[in-house]
Amino acid sequence: MALATLTSRILGMVREMVYASFMGDGWVAGAFTMAFQIPNLFRRLLGEGALTAAFIPIFKEKEKLQGEKEMWRAANAVISGLIISASAIIALVMLGLTIALAMHPFAAKTELMLRLLRVMFPYMLPVCLTAIFMGMLNARGFFFVPALGATMLNVVMIASVLWVAPHFGRELPTQIFALALGVLVAGIAQGAFQLPTLLRNGFAYRWETPWGNETVQLVVRRMVPGMLGLAAFQINVLITQVMSFWVDPHIVASFNYAVRLMELPQGMFGISLATFLLPALSGLAAEKKFPEFRSTLRHGIATLLFANLLAATLLVVLAEPIIRLLFERGEFTALATQRATWALVCLAPGLIAFSTVNVLVRAFYALGDTRTPMRISIVCLGLNLAIAAMLVVPLHQGGLGIANTLTSAVNLGLLLFALRKKLARLELAELRKTLLPLAAAALAAGLVAWEGWRLWEETLGHATIWLKIGAVFAPAIAAGVVYVVITLSCQVPAAREMGNLLTARLRRK
Repeated sequence: MALATLTSRILGMVREMVYASFMGDGWVAGAFTMAFQIPNLFRRLLGEGALTAAFIPIFKEKEKLQGEKEMWRAANAVISGLIISASAIIALVMLGLTIALAMHPFAAKTELMLRLLRVMFPYMLPVCLTAIFMGMLNARGFFFVPALGATMLNVVMIASVLWVAPHFGRELPTQIFALALGVLVAGIAQGAFQLPTLLRNGFAYRWETPWGNETVQLVVRRMVPGMLGLAAFQINVLITQVMSFWVDPHIVASFNYAVRLMELPQGMFGISLATFLLPALSGLAAEKKFPEFRSTLRHGIATLLFANLLAATLLVVLAEPIIRLLFERGEFTALATQRATWALVCLAPGLIAFSTVNVLVRAFYALGDTRTPMRISIVCLGLNLAIAAMLVVPLHQGGLGIANTLTSAVNLGLLLFALRKKLARLELAELRKTLLPLAAAALAAGLVAWEGWRLWEETLGHATIWLKIGAVFAPAIAAGVVYVVITLSCQVPAAREMGNLLTARLRRK
Protein backbone atom coordinates (compact mmCIF):
# COMPACT_ATOMS: atom_id res chain seq x y z
CA MET A 1 0.00 0.00 0.00
CA ALA A 2 2.85 2.38 0.78
CA LEU A 3 4.32 1.62 -2.66
CA ALA A 4 1.02 2.44 -4.38
CA THR A 5 0.62 5.58 -2.28
CA LEU A 6 4.19 6.61 -3.07
CA THR A 7 3.48 6.18 -6.79
CA SER A 8 0.38 8.37 -6.60
CA ARG A 9 2.14 10.93 -4.39
CA ILE A 10 5.07 11.17 -6.79
CA LEU A 11 2.61 11.76 -9.62
CA GLY A 12 0.91 14.28 -7.35
CA MET A 13 4.24 16.03 -6.93
CA VAL A 14 4.71 16.05 -10.72
CA ARG A 15 1.23 17.61 -10.91
CA GLU A 16 2.25 20.33 -8.44
CA MET A 17 5.44 20.95 -10.44
CA VAL A 18 3.34 21.40 -13.56
CA TYR A 19 0.98 23.68 -11.63
CA ALA A 20 3.86 25.77 -10.28
CA SER A 21 5.34 26.29 -13.74
CA PHE A 22 1.90 27.05 -15.19
CA MET A 23 0.48 29.48 -12.61
CA GLY A 24 3.19 30.23 -10.02
CA ASP A 25 1.90 31.46 -6.64
CA GLY A 26 0.09 34.65 -7.70
CA TRP A 27 -3.55 35.71 -7.33
CA VAL A 28 -4.83 33.34 -10.04
CA ALA A 29 -3.20 30.38 -8.29
CA GLY A 30 -4.66 31.62 -5.00
CA ALA A 31 -8.16 31.83 -6.54
CA PHE A 32 -7.90 28.29 -7.93
CA THR A 33 -6.64 26.91 -4.61
CA MET A 34 -9.43 28.65 -2.71
CA ALA A 35 -12.11 27.37 -5.10
CA PHE A 36 -10.82 23.81 -4.91
CA GLN A 37 -10.88 23.89 -1.08
CA ILE A 38 -14.68 24.11 -1.00
CA PRO A 39 -15.62 20.87 -2.80
CA ASN A 40 -12.86 19.28 -0.74
CA LEU A 41 -14.72 20.44 2.38
CA PHE A 42 -17.79 18.46 1.38
CA ARG A 43 -15.74 15.55 0.11
CA ARG A 44 -14.20 15.12 3.53
CA LEU A 45 -17.53 15.55 5.27
CA LEU A 46 -19.49 13.11 3.11
CA GLY A 47 -16.73 11.00 1.61
CA GLU A 48 -13.36 9.99 2.90
CA GLY A 49 -13.82 11.50 6.35
CA ALA A 50 -16.81 11.10 8.62
CA LEU A 51 -18.92 8.84 6.38
CA THR A 52 -16.26 6.23 5.67
CA ALA A 53 -15.03 6.36 9.28
CA ALA A 54 -18.59 5.61 10.45
CA PHE A 55 -19.45 3.12 7.71
CA ILE A 56 -16.37 0.88 7.43
CA PRO A 57 -16.56 -0.56 11.00
CA ILE A 58 -20.27 -1.32 10.38
CA PHE A 59 -19.47 -2.81 6.97
CA LYS A 60 -16.80 -5.02 8.57
CA GLU A 61 -19.16 -6.02 11.36
CA LYS A 62 -21.86 -6.98 8.84
CA GLU A 63 -19.36 -9.19 7.03
CA LYS A 64 -18.30 -11.01 10.20
CA LEU A 65 -21.69 -11.36 11.89
CA GLN A 66 -24.33 -11.42 9.13
CA GLY A 67 -22.56 -12.53 5.97
CA GLU A 68 -21.77 -11.00 2.60
CA LYS A 69 -25.34 -10.60 1.37
CA GLU A 70 -26.25 -8.22 4.19
CA MET A 71 -22.87 -6.53 3.88
CA TRP A 72 -23.44 -5.60 0.21
CA ARG A 73 -27.05 -4.62 0.91
CA ALA A 74 -25.87 -2.22 3.61
CA ALA A 75 -23.29 -0.77 1.22
CA ASN A 76 -25.92 -0.15 -1.46
CA ALA A 77 -28.20 1.62 1.02
CA VAL A 78 -25.39 3.94 2.13
CA ILE A 79 -24.35 4.66 -1.47
CA SER A 80 -27.95 5.48 -2.41
CA GLY A 81 -28.19 7.90 0.50
CA LEU A 82 -24.89 9.50 -0.48
CA ILE A 83 -26.04 10.03 -4.08
CA ILE A 84 -29.23 11.77 -2.95
CA SER A 85 -27.62 14.01 -0.33
CA ALA A 86 -24.63 14.99 -2.48
CA SER A 87 -26.82 15.75 -5.51
CA ALA A 88 -29.08 18.01 -3.42
CA ILE A 89 -26.09 19.94 -2.03
CA ILE A 90 -24.58 20.34 -5.51
CA ALA A 91 -27.86 21.68 -6.93
CA LEU A 92 -28.27 24.24 -4.12
CA VAL A 93 -24.67 25.48 -4.29
CA MET A 94 -24.68 25.78 -8.09
CA LEU A 95 -27.92 27.76 -7.98
CA GLY A 96 -26.59 30.05 -5.25
CA LEU A 97 -23.34 30.73 -7.13
CA THR A 98 -25.16 31.50 -10.37
CA ILE A 99 -27.48 33.98 -8.64
CA ALA A 100 -24.61 35.64 -6.77
CA LEU A 101 -22.50 36.10 -9.91
CA ALA A 102 -25.47 37.47 -11.85
CA MET A 103 -26.61 39.97 -9.24
CA HIS A 104 -23.43 41.28 -7.58
CA PRO A 105 -20.23 42.78 -9.05
CA PHE A 106 -17.17 41.27 -7.35
CA ALA A 107 -13.49 42.15 -7.42
CA ALA A 108 -11.59 40.33 -10.18
CA LYS A 109 -9.91 37.77 -7.93
CA THR A 110 -13.15 37.02 -6.04
CA GLU A 111 -15.17 36.68 -9.23
CA LEU A 112 -12.60 34.29 -10.71
CA MET A 113 -12.66 32.19 -7.53
CA LEU A 114 -16.48 31.94 -7.62
CA ARG A 115 -16.59 31.07 -11.32
CA LEU A 116 -13.97 28.35 -10.80
CA LEU A 117 -15.95 27.05 -7.85
CA ARG A 118 -19.09 26.80 -9.98
CA VAL A 119 -17.23 24.61 -12.46
CA MET A 120 -15.54 22.40 -9.86
CA PHE A 121 -18.21 21.92 -7.22
CA PRO A 122 -19.89 18.87 -8.87
CA TYR A 123 -16.55 17.08 -8.31
CA MET A 124 -17.91 16.42 -4.84
CA LEU A 125 -20.20 13.56 -5.95
CA PRO A 126 -17.72 11.33 -7.85
CA VAL A 127 -14.98 11.84 -5.27
CA CYS A 128 -17.34 10.96 -2.39
CA LEU A 129 -18.31 7.75 -4.21
CA THR A 130 -14.61 7.05 -4.78
CA ALA A 131 -13.95 7.34 -1.05
CA ILE A 132 -16.74 4.85 -0.29
CA PHE A 133 -15.44 2.42 -2.93
CA MET A 134 -11.92 2.66 -1.51
CA GLY A 135 -13.17 2.05 2.03
CA MET A 136 -15.12 -1.04 0.92
CA LEU A 137 -12.08 -2.43 -0.88
CA ASN A 138 -9.85 -1.79 2.16
CA ALA A 139 -12.35 -3.60 4.38
CA ARG A 140 -12.26 -6.55 1.98
CA GLY A 141 -8.46 -6.72 2.17
CA PHE A 142 -7.58 -4.81 -1.03
CA PHE A 143 -5.13 -1.96 -0.51
CA PHE A 144 -2.92 -1.65 -3.59
CA VAL A 145 -5.60 -0.80 -6.18
CA PRO A 146 -7.46 1.74 -3.99
CA ALA A 147 -4.21 3.48 -3.06
CA LEU A 148 -3.21 3.56 -6.73
CA GLY A 149 -6.51 5.20 -7.69
CA ALA A 150 -5.21 8.69 -7.00
CA THR A 151 -2.78 8.22 -9.91
CA MET A 152 -5.74 8.55 -12.28
CA LEU A 153 -6.62 11.92 -10.77
CA ASN A 154 -3.04 13.13 -11.12
CA VAL A 155 -2.69 11.93 -14.73
CA VAL A 156 -5.87 13.73 -15.79
CA MET A 157 -4.86 16.94 -13.99
CA ILE A 158 -1.40 16.95 -15.56
CA ALA A 159 -2.94 16.38 -18.99
CA SER A 160 -5.38 19.25 -18.46
CA VAL A 161 -2.47 21.65 -17.93
CA LEU A 162 -0.18 20.39 -20.68
CA TRP A 163 -2.66 19.66 -23.47
CA VAL A 164 -6.01 21.27 -22.67
CA ALA A 165 -5.09 24.65 -21.14
CA PRO A 166 -3.35 25.97 -24.31
CA HIS A 167 -6.71 25.69 -26.13
CA PHE A 168 -8.44 27.94 -23.56
CA GLY A 169 -6.79 31.16 -24.69
CA ARG A 170 -3.53 32.96 -24.00
CA GLU A 171 -4.17 34.55 -20.61
CA LEU A 172 -3.79 32.65 -17.34
CA PRO A 173 -7.18 33.73 -15.89
CA THR A 174 -8.81 32.04 -18.91
CA GLN A 175 -6.53 29.01 -19.15
CA ILE A 176 -7.12 28.18 -15.49
CA PHE A 177 -10.61 26.91 -16.39
CA ALA A 178 -8.95 23.94 -18.12
CA LEU A 179 -7.76 22.85 -14.66
CA ALA A 180 -11.26 23.28 -13.27
CA LEU A 181 -12.71 20.99 -15.94
CA GLY A 182 -9.83 18.59 -15.36
CA VAL A 183 -10.88 18.32 -11.70
CA LEU A 184 -14.31 17.04 -12.75
CA VAL A 185 -12.94 14.48 -15.21
CA ALA A 186 -10.32 13.37 -12.68
CA GLY A 187 -12.96 12.71 -10.02
CA ILE A 188 -14.91 10.45 -12.39
CA ALA A 189 -11.75 8.63 -13.52
CA GLN A 190 -10.65 7.97 -9.94
CA GLY A 191 -13.99 6.39 -9.06
CA ALA A 192 -14.13 4.32 -12.24
CA PHE A 193 -10.67 2.93 -11.46
CA GLN A 194 -12.00 1.24 -8.31
CA LEU A 195 -15.05 -0.40 -9.86
CA PRO A 196 -13.53 -3.41 -11.70
CA THR A 197 -11.94 -4.76 -8.49
CA LEU A 198 -15.16 -4.18 -6.54
CA LEU A 199 -17.26 -5.93 -9.17
CA ARG A 200 -14.93 -8.93 -9.24
CA ASN A 201 -15.24 -9.11 -5.46
CA GLY A 202 -19.01 -9.49 -5.58
CA PHE A 203 -20.30 -5.91 -5.47
CA ALA A 204 -23.22 -4.98 -7.71
CA TYR A 205 -24.97 -1.68 -7.16
CA ARG A 206 -28.73 -1.90 -6.70
CA TRP A 207 -30.94 0.88 -5.43
CA GLU A 208 -31.73 0.49 -1.75
CA THR A 209 -34.07 3.07 -0.26
CA PRO A 210 -32.01 4.85 2.42
CA TRP A 211 -35.02 6.23 4.32
CA GLY A 212 -35.76 4.01 7.28
CA ASN A 213 -32.78 1.76 6.55
CA GLU A 214 -31.23 0.54 9.82
CA THR A 215 -27.64 0.72 8.56
CA VAL A 216 -28.06 4.21 7.12
CA GLN A 217 -29.56 5.44 10.39
CA LEU A 218 -26.68 3.96 12.39
CA VAL A 219 -24.12 5.44 9.99
CA VAL A 220 -25.74 8.87 10.24
CA ARG A 221 -25.78 8.72 14.05
CA ARG A 222 -22.12 7.78 14.13
CA MET A 223 -20.99 10.18 11.44
CA VAL A 224 -22.60 13.34 12.84
CA PRO A 225 -19.99 13.85 15.62
CA GLY A 226 -17.16 13.09 13.22
CA MET A 227 -18.74 15.35 10.60
CA LEU A 228 -18.89 18.21 13.09
CA GLY A 229 -15.21 17.72 13.88
CA LEU A 230 -14.26 17.54 10.21
CA ALA A 231 -16.52 20.48 9.43
CA ALA A 232 -14.73 22.47 12.12
CA PHE A 233 -11.40 21.47 10.55
CA GLN A 234 -12.41 22.35 7.00
CA ILE A 235 -14.12 25.58 8.02
CA ASN A 236 -10.97 26.44 9.95
CA VAL A 237 -8.89 25.81 6.83
CA LEU A 238 -11.31 27.88 4.77
CA ILE A 239 -11.28 30.81 7.21
CA THR A 240 -7.49 30.85 7.45
CA GLN A 241 -7.21 30.65 3.64
CA VAL A 242 -9.68 33.50 3.15
CA MET A 243 -7.88 35.55 5.80
CA SER A 244 -4.53 34.84 4.12
CA PHE A 245 -5.95 35.58 0.67
CA TRP A 246 -6.80 39.11 1.80
CA VAL A 247 -3.53 39.66 3.70
CA ASP A 248 -1.45 38.61 0.67
CA PRO A 249 -2.70 36.49 -2.29
CA HIS A 250 0.71 34.76 -2.45
CA ILE A 251 0.19 33.13 0.96
CA VAL A 252 -2.55 30.71 -0.15
CA ALA A 253 -0.65 29.22 -3.07
CA SER A 254 2.81 29.11 -1.46
CA PHE A 255 1.45 27.50 1.71
CA ASN A 256 -0.40 25.00 -0.47
CA TYR A 257 2.87 23.97 -2.17
CA ALA A 258 4.40 23.34 1.27
CA VAL A 259 1.38 21.25 2.25
CA ARG A 260 1.75 19.15 -0.90
CA LEU A 261 5.38 18.41 -0.03
CA MET A 262 4.29 17.36 3.45
CA GLU A 263 1.69 15.04 1.94
CA LEU A 264 4.32 12.86 0.24
CA PRO A 265 5.72 11.25 3.43
CA GLN A 266 2.44 11.73 5.26
CA GLY A 267 0.57 9.84 2.55
CA MET A 268 3.17 7.13 2.07
CA PHE A 269 3.37 6.21 5.76
CA GLY A 270 0.78 8.11 7.80
CA ILE A 271 -2.30 7.76 5.60
CA SER A 272 -1.29 4.27 4.42
CA LEU A 273 -0.99 3.02 7.99
CA ALA A 274 -4.17 4.78 9.10
CA THR A 275 -6.12 3.33 6.16
CA PHE A 276 -4.80 -0.17 6.81
CA LEU A 277 -5.40 0.05 10.55
CA LEU A 278 -9.07 1.08 10.41
CA PRO A 279 -10.43 -2.28 9.12
CA ALA A 280 -7.77 -4.22 11.06
CA LEU A 281 -8.57 -2.50 14.36
CA SER A 282 -12.31 -2.62 13.62
CA GLY A 283 -12.13 -6.40 13.26
CA LEU A 284 -10.22 -6.76 16.54
CA ALA A 285 -12.66 -4.44 18.34
CA ALA A 286 -15.66 -6.36 16.98
CA GLU A 287 -14.16 -9.60 18.38
CA LYS A 288 -13.21 -7.91 21.70
CA LYS A 289 -9.52 -8.74 21.21
CA PHE A 290 -8.20 -5.68 23.03
CA PRO A 291 -4.65 -6.91 23.80
CA GLU A 292 -4.17 -7.49 20.07
CA PHE A 293 -5.83 -4.11 19.41
CA ARG A 294 -3.28 -2.33 21.62
CA SER A 295 -0.40 -4.29 20.14
CA THR A 296 -1.44 -3.53 16.55
CA LEU A 297 -1.87 0.17 17.35
CA ARG A 298 1.51 0.35 19.10
CA HIS A 299 3.19 -1.44 16.18
CA GLY A 300 1.67 1.01 13.71
CA ILE A 301 2.77 4.07 15.67
CA ALA A 302 6.31 2.71 16.05
CA THR A 303 6.65 2.16 12.30
CA LEU A 304 5.23 5.62 11.63
CA LEU A 305 7.67 7.33 14.01
CA PHE A 306 10.67 5.58 12.49
CA ALA A 307 9.76 6.50 8.91
CA ASN A 308 8.38 10.02 9.30
CA LEU A 309 10.91 11.38 11.78
CA LEU A 310 13.61 11.20 9.11
CA ALA A 311 11.23 12.67 6.52
CA ALA A 312 10.36 15.61 8.80
CA THR A 313 14.04 16.29 9.48
CA LEU A 314 14.93 16.34 5.77
CA LEU A 315 11.96 18.54 4.88
CA VAL A 316 13.07 21.15 7.41
CA VAL A 317 16.78 21.09 6.63
CA LEU A 318 16.54 20.72 2.83
CA ALA A 319 13.38 22.75 2.29
CA GLU A 320 15.02 25.32 -0.01
CA PRO A 321 16.84 22.94 -2.40
CA ILE A 322 13.78 20.64 -2.53
CA ILE A 323 11.44 23.48 -3.52
CA ARG A 324 13.96 24.92 -5.94
CA LEU A 325 14.35 21.52 -7.64
CA LEU A 326 10.64 20.75 -7.87
CA PHE A 327 8.99 24.09 -8.54
CA GLU A 328 11.37 26.88 -9.61
CA ARG A 329 10.63 27.25 -13.33
CA GLY A 330 8.20 29.14 -15.53
CA GLU A 331 5.94 31.37 -13.43
CA PHE A 332 7.47 30.07 -10.17
CA THR A 333 10.32 32.49 -9.46
CA ALA A 334 13.21 32.49 -6.98
CA LEU A 335 11.13 34.77 -4.75
CA ALA A 336 8.31 32.20 -4.82
CA THR A 337 10.86 29.59 -3.72
CA GLN A 338 11.73 31.66 -0.67
CA ARG A 339 8.06 32.07 0.26
CA ALA A 340 7.30 28.33 -0.05
CA THR A 341 10.53 27.45 1.80
CA TRP A 342 9.50 29.57 4.77
CA ALA A 343 6.11 27.85 4.86
CA LEU A 344 7.65 24.37 4.71
CA VAL A 345 10.26 25.03 7.41
CA CYS A 346 7.47 26.03 9.79
CA LEU A 347 5.06 23.27 8.75
CA ALA A 348 7.32 20.20 8.47
CA PRO A 349 8.08 19.80 12.21
CA GLY A 350 4.42 18.87 12.65
CA LEU A 351 4.64 15.88 10.29
CA ILE A 352 4.96 13.33 13.11
CA ALA A 353 1.98 14.75 14.99
CA PHE A 354 -0.15 15.07 11.83
CA SER A 355 0.46 11.44 10.89
CA THR A 356 0.05 10.02 14.40
CA VAL A 357 -3.23 11.90 14.88
CA ASN A 358 -4.58 10.15 11.76
CA VAL A 359 -3.71 6.76 13.27
CA LEU A 360 -5.15 7.52 16.72
CA VAL A 361 -8.39 8.86 15.26
CA ARG A 362 -8.82 5.57 13.38
CA ALA A 363 -8.41 3.74 16.69
CA PHE A 364 -11.35 5.69 18.13
CA TYR A 365 -13.43 5.04 15.00
CA ALA A 366 -12.68 1.31 15.21
CA LEU A 367 -14.06 1.38 18.76
CA GLY A 368 -17.24 3.04 17.50
CA ASP A 369 -16.37 6.37 19.14
CA THR A 370 -16.55 9.38 16.82
CA ARG A 371 -17.48 11.90 19.51
CA THR A 372 -14.17 12.06 21.38
CA PRO A 373 -12.00 12.90 18.34
CA MET A 374 -14.63 15.45 17.29
CA ARG A 375 -14.53 17.26 20.63
CA ILE A 376 -10.75 17.30 20.71
CA SER A 377 -10.64 18.45 17.10
CA ILE A 378 -12.94 21.40 17.74
CA VAL A 379 -10.83 22.56 20.70
CA CYS A 380 -7.62 22.30 18.68
CA LEU A 381 -9.09 24.00 15.65
CA GLY A 382 -10.22 26.95 17.72
CA LEU A 383 -6.65 27.15 19.03
CA ASN A 384 -5.27 26.88 15.48
CA LEU A 385 -7.49 29.68 14.22
CA ALA A 386 -6.46 31.96 17.09
CA ILE A 387 -2.73 31.32 16.57
CA ALA A 388 -3.02 31.69 12.78
CA ALA A 389 -4.90 34.99 13.15
CA MET A 390 -2.11 36.32 15.40
CA LEU A 391 0.78 35.14 13.21
CA VAL A 392 -0.41 35.41 9.59
CA VAL A 393 0.17 39.18 9.34
CA PRO A 394 3.72 39.30 10.77
CA LEU A 395 4.90 35.87 9.53
CA HIS A 396 2.67 35.26 6.47
CA GLN A 397 3.07 31.62 5.30
CA GLY A 398 5.22 30.79 8.29
CA GLY A 399 2.46 31.86 10.66
CA LEU A 400 0.09 29.29 9.17
CA GLY A 401 2.78 26.61 9.40
CA ILE A 402 3.58 27.36 13.05
CA ALA A 403 -0.13 27.36 13.96
CA ASN A 404 -0.64 23.96 12.33
CA THR A 405 2.45 22.47 13.95
CA LEU A 406 1.60 23.63 17.47
CA THR A 407 -2.06 22.62 17.39
CA SER A 408 -1.33 19.20 15.88
CA ALA A 409 0.98 18.52 18.83
CA VAL A 410 -1.78 19.52 21.26
CA ASN A 411 -4.24 17.32 19.32
CA LEU A 412 -1.88 14.36 19.60
CA GLY A 413 -1.46 14.77 23.35
CA LEU A 414 -5.21 15.03 23.98
CA LEU A 415 -5.98 11.98 21.82
CA LEU A 416 -3.39 9.87 23.64
CA PHE A 417 -4.81 10.92 27.00
CA ALA A 418 -8.40 10.16 25.94
CA LEU A 419 -7.51 6.80 24.35
CA ARG A 420 -5.63 5.69 27.47
CA LYS A 421 -8.74 6.42 29.54
CA LYS A 422 -10.91 4.51 27.07
CA LEU A 423 -8.70 1.40 26.92
CA ALA A 424 -7.55 1.56 30.58
CA ARG A 425 -3.96 1.36 29.33
CA LEU A 426 -2.08 1.76 26.05
CA GLU A 427 1.04 -0.29 26.85
CA LEU A 428 3.40 2.20 25.18
CA ALA A 429 6.40 1.63 27.50
CA GLU A 430 8.28 -0.25 24.77
CA LEU A 431 7.59 2.57 22.34
CA ARG A 432 8.84 5.26 24.75
CA LYS A 433 12.19 3.48 25.04
CA THR A 434 12.84 4.13 21.35
CA LEU A 435 12.19 7.90 21.49
CA LEU A 436 15.67 8.92 22.68
CA PRO A 437 17.64 6.90 20.08
CA LEU A 438 15.24 8.04 17.35
CA ALA A 439 15.70 11.68 18.37
CA ALA A 440 19.50 11.28 18.45
CA ALA A 441 19.46 9.64 15.01
CA ALA A 442 17.26 12.42 13.60
CA LEU A 443 19.52 15.12 15.04
CA ALA A 444 22.63 13.49 13.59
CA ALA A 445 20.91 13.04 10.21
CA GLY A 446 19.82 16.69 10.22
CA LEU A 447 23.35 17.91 10.90
CA VAL A 448 24.75 15.72 8.11
CA ALA A 449 22.10 16.96 5.66
CA TRP A 450 22.70 20.62 6.58
CA GLU A 451 26.48 20.38 6.26
CA GLY A 452 26.16 18.37 3.05
CA TRP A 453 23.87 20.95 1.44
CA ARG A 454 26.04 23.87 2.59
CA LEU A 455 29.17 22.22 1.20
CA TRP A 456 27.42 21.45 -2.10
CA GLU A 457 26.25 25.05 -2.49
CA GLU A 458 29.69 26.47 -1.69
CA THR A 459 31.55 24.20 -4.09
CA LEU A 460 29.09 23.41 -6.91
CA GLY A 461 26.03 25.64 -6.63
CA HIS A 462 22.70 24.92 -8.34
CA ALA A 463 23.02 26.42 -11.83
CA THR A 464 21.86 23.28 -13.72
CA ILE A 465 19.14 20.72 -13.19
CA TRP A 466 21.72 18.06 -12.30
CA LEU A 467 23.30 20.31 -9.69
CA LYS A 468 19.82 20.96 -8.23
CA ILE A 469 19.20 17.21 -8.07
CA GLY A 470 22.56 16.67 -6.37
CA ALA A 471 21.88 19.45 -3.86
CA VAL A 472 18.87 17.47 -2.64
CA PHE A 473 19.84 13.83 -3.01
CA ALA A 474 23.52 13.85 -2.02
CA PRO A 475 22.93 15.26 1.50
CA ALA A 476 19.61 13.36 1.83
CA ILE A 477 21.21 9.98 1.07
CA ALA A 478 24.11 10.67 3.44
CA ALA A 479 21.66 11.69 6.17
CA GLY A 480 19.51 8.61 5.52
CA VAL A 481 22.52 6.30 5.88
CA VAL A 482 23.46 7.93 9.20
CA TYR A 483 19.88 7.63 10.45
CA VAL A 484 19.58 3.94 9.55
CA VAL A 485 23.00 3.05 10.99
CA ILE A 486 22.25 4.74 14.31
CA THR A 487 18.75 3.26 14.68
CA LEU A 488 19.99 -0.23 13.81
CA SER A 489 22.91 0.13 16.22
CA CYS A 490 20.49 1.15 18.96
CA GLN A 491 18.28 -1.85 18.18
CA VAL A 492 15.20 0.24 17.40
CA PRO A 493 12.55 -2.45 16.69
CA ALA A 494 10.95 -0.67 13.72
CA ALA A 495 14.35 -0.19 12.04
CA ARG A 496 15.27 -3.83 12.61
CA GLU A 497 11.90 -5.04 11.34
CA MET A 498 11.98 -2.96 8.16
CA GLY A 499 15.58 -3.97 7.54
CA ASN A 500 14.72 -7.65 7.92
CA LEU A 501 11.71 -7.24 5.62
CA LEU A 502 13.80 -5.59 2.91
CA THR A 503 16.54 -8.22 3.23
CA ALA A 504 14.01 -11.06 2.97
CA ARG A 505 12.44 -9.53 -0.14
CA LEU A 506 15.83 -9.12 -1.82
CA ARG A 507 16.81 -12.70 -1.01
CA ARG A 508 13.59 -14.03 -2.52
CA LYS A 509 14.20 -12.06 -5.68
